[in-house]
Amino acid sequence: MITDLVLAIFCIVFVPVLGGFISGIDRIITARFQSRVGPPLLQPFYDVIKLFGKEKVVVNVWQAFCAYCYIAAASISIVMFFFKSDLLLILFVQAVGAIFLVVGALSSTSPFSQVGAHRELLQILSYEPLLVLVVVGMYLEVDSFKIWKIYEWNEPLILKLPFLFIVLGYALTIKLRKSPFDLSTSHHAHQELVKGVLTDYSGPFLGLIEIAHWYETVLVLGLCSLFWATNWIGGFILVAITYILEIIIDNVSARMTWRWMLGYVWAMGITLSVVNMVWLSLV
Repeated sequence: MITDLVLAIFCIVFVPVLGGFISGIDRIITARFQSRVGPPLLQPFYDVIKLFGKEKVVVNVWQAFCAYCYIAAASISIVMFFFKSDLLLILFVQAVGAIFLVVGALSSTSPFSQVGAHRELLQILSYEPLLVLVVVGMYLEVDSFKIWKIYEWNEPLILKLPFLFIVLGYALTIKLRKSPFDLSTSHHAHQELVKGVLTDYSGPFLGLIEIAHWYETVLVLGLCSLFWATNWIGGFILVAITYILEIIIDNVSARMTWRWMLGYVWAMGITLSVVNMVWLSLV
């Protein structure tokens, strides 16, 4: 019991630190692609600390409540992942948190917040089915939704689920809000709706959302690592290559429209998933 409590506290404290460093590395690599020096590695932490030093101002109390629910769901889902729990339950918890973020944005009358919230819902509608298909593919291979079962498997899942890993890449791009799927909000000023769903979040509440995003970043990269769970070195290399490719795609792609995103992601994601599952049933 005490060991589980220590592990949970370790996850809650350490994971956002890791996510912050990943965000800092992301900014530096992006800057290099754009021939800039870029911010220091610790800049994400400086930004969040500055946000927590600002006055608590929200449109309404409901918006603040949604920010707390969002980070609670993100932290719970990552703790469940480290406890090697059920993948479907983890996806459900993180989806609930994403919905609370949208509800908080919808509670504002700002047109930018409203448009961003509706686009965020479309993004959730795009990536959640893909994540479920990926998890179902894992179940067909290892006969369990439990993460500990995947770690006990005798060969990397990517050898049997290569197309589903590509599908996870689509979901990863949308979840991290990177181009071409940064419809609801963006860290870069290259679209007409820069902050979108986050427009009316500010101060400590925006800081909470940023920390929750760090939790989610580690979570989705953790899902990627499950495709090479037989060896931690192989898993680390796979995650590193995947994230670098995400940064490259983010810097060379223009933003899609929501119609193009839904049609393309569903068509490619469902097709690749079905092909991989059929192949899995035949081998």
